[in-house]
Amino acid sequence: MSDSLIKPQTLKGFRDSLPDTMLAREQLMGIARRVYRSFGFSPIDTPALEYSEILLGKGSDETDKQMFRFQDQGERDVAMRFDLTIPFARFAAQHIGQLGTPFKRYHIGTVWRAEKPQKGRYREFIQCDFDTIGTDSNASDIETLFVIHDLMEAIGFTGFTIRVNHRQLLNGLLDRLSVVDKSVGILRALDKLAKIGADKVIAEMVDGVGIEKSTAEQILEFAQLSGTPQSILSDAEGLIGDNERGQVGLTNLKELFETCRKVGIEDDRIALDVSIARGLDYYTGTIYETFLTDLPGIGSVCSGGRYDNLAGLFTKEKLPGVGASLGLDRLLAAMEELGLVQTASTPAQVLVAMFDGEKMAEYLALGRRLRSAGISAEVYPQDRKIQKQFQYANRKGFRVVVIAGSREFEQQVWNVKDLELGTQTEVADADLAASLHRILSR
Repeated sequence: MSDSLIKPQTLKGFRDSLPDTMLAREQLMGIARRVYRSFGFSPIDTPALEYSEILLGKGSDETDKQMFRFQDQGERDVAMRFDLTIPFARFAAQHIGQLGTPFKRYHIGTVWRAEKPQKGRYREFIQCDFDTIGTDSNASDIETLFVIHDLMEAIGFTGFTIRVNHRQLLNGLLDRLSVVDKSVGILRALDKLAKIGADKVIAEMVDGVGIEKSTAEQILEFAQLSGTPQSILSDAEGLIGDNERGQVGLTNLKELFETCRKVGIEDDRIALDVSIARGLDYYTGTIYETFLTDLPGIGSVCSGGRYDNLAGLFTKEKLPGVGASLGLDRLLAAMEELGLVQTASTPAQVLVAMFDGEKMAEYLALGRRLRSAGISAEVYPQDRKIQKQFQYANRKGFRVVVIAGSREFEQQVWNVKDLELGTQTEVADADLAASLHRILSR
């Protein structure tokens, strides 16, 4: 054996996931699957690696720089996917004849970006996407908002706001100001408004993009419109005038907010924010960003939008799409900071303590019986001191410990220790499963 040991360490921006993190992550993924399926979205998967030409130039210059790209053993130019939307566009173009339209999919998978690691942001992370492709109906845009709303509620949040905008609203103004050819740079500058402030955004549009200061100020005036969705849309209409592009955005947003009102979505759950531009170049219509009321600084935890031209890079068939992505790891980081993540590091709820080693078969049989009754149960593997077994139960996060010694086996009873309340009761063997169900349902 070598005298020098390899230092166990992870790459910068990457991390191991311990059981408590994975349990919380899997719980969120399970909720996302349930919500997506309830709207009729079907699961798909795509490879982690794509030909580089599939991914390059589809997000932004920034995402191109962040791409993990290399030459494989077959001397092919390949890259690791930086999101799930571009691979989906390729997937749809390749398989749409078999799938038919409209096609609704969800995809939960790992993506990679070589960006600067920071709190809640890693170089390897999981996205939980859902998309509808093959229709340009505003109904799909509105349903996308419904999915985001229902997903946040299902996770357990009550304080959140889905900020909405429409790219054609912005493009209509740029068209009227005759700077639509510079829209990419302008939109990227606007996307930084909350981070760098108005003066620096104007400076970036003037010095970096090359537009007149008066034009930049009009764009910023538009981006800083505030108030109710109805008042913002009214003010925006005055700035946009009868521009055709802008009118499309106005009409779609009016319909979206009116529909949300009709279905009973609370006013504080949805807001119109005309400053949202979204950093990816492929969005063409409605845009969504979701912020937590108690932790807005962590950024959007569920974002997306309409991308009518993306699949056109891979097929001549028109395949407009709309969708969003739950930022799983960022949301988990927020939940941890807010104290909303359970600390259990075991998926089992009940620990069957082994008090008498000669009764090992009986303890194992009880574990099987509890699992058959729908109760996740772990049997401690040896007859150590009961104090040690309780320490194990508390450290792992079990809810209940079931205990029996020779007397209890003779009398066919079990001692049930509720670790949350600190109480212990004696329960007849025949009633044990029902008693545990009552405790665990609390």
